[in-house]
Amino acid sequence: MLRLAIQKKGRLSDDSLKLIKECGINFSKGGGTLKATAYNFPIEFLFLRDDDIPGYVEDGVADIGIVGQNVEQEHVTDTNSLLELGFSKCRLSIGVPREMDYQGIQDLDGKDIATSYPNLLGKFLKEKGVSAKIHEISGSVEIAPGIGLADGVCDIVSSGSTLISNGLKEVEKIFFSQAVLIGSKNLSAEKQEILEKLLFRINAVLAARNTKYIKLNAPNDSIEKITSLLPGVKSPSVSPLAKEGWSSIGSVVKENEFWEVIENLRDAGAEGILVLPIEKIIH
Repeated sequence: MLRLAIQKKGRLSDDSLKLIKECGINFSKGGGTLKATAYNFPIEFLFLRDDDIPGYVEDGVADIGIVGQNVEQEHVTDTNSLLELGFSKCRLSIGVPREMDYQGIQDLDGKDIATSYPNLLGKFLKEKGVSAKIHEISGSVEIAPGIGLADGVCDIVSSGSTLISNGLKEVEKIFFSQAVLIGSKNLSAEKQEILEKLLFRINAVLAARNTKYIKLNAPNDSIEKITSLLPGVKSPSVSPLAKEGWSSIGSVVKENEFWEVIENLRDAGAEGILVLPIEKIIH
């Protein structure tokens, strides 16, 4: 049985559990539960503090884990980075008091900066040639300037609202993060086989995200032009309609290309365009 470590609460936990369920893996997690076993897949879940997950995977207590890249890079461990998961995106940024006349990174020289990420911050400052004193604290980092502990902070930012509510402004983005799957370097052959099956499911789910399936009707004399506009998985599917001289065309379109593609299809003569969600794409 494969052991997967997941953050026990928070947005990363919610996103991770959503992914697992989309992979068709069912389990029950009650309030305060620290361990659960799937009903229909050989996997056990450990619900841990995110900062502890890389160490648990390195030590072999967990076989794989889902963590933010910020945690993976801050807590350098001897593990394998298996897959970027594309969710729980955020950034590690430096914030200073709103009233500070910040002109550039050199303004931090000689300043005190509070953070829960001393390694990532230290590496960034060294690369920029800035000498600042780093105060390592955990939790409520944004309050540090307000109580006189530091001149600025370095913390995880999603929307920036927490910085603003504490009278701070974001001045430097030093690291962009998303959820990643990490794994032990010492998996048995049996566990490696289970991992491969899990990765197959995860990749199928991730491939379907941010994509739509579109189906449309088009006159036969426009098929060549319309199919040239549709990327598809390999190529669009085309089938004749009962109406003489018309065909139905279907294809997969990426979300970020969707509206541009739709406009081009209409201009090329497409009609009755249907847009459908995709659950999985198996390559």
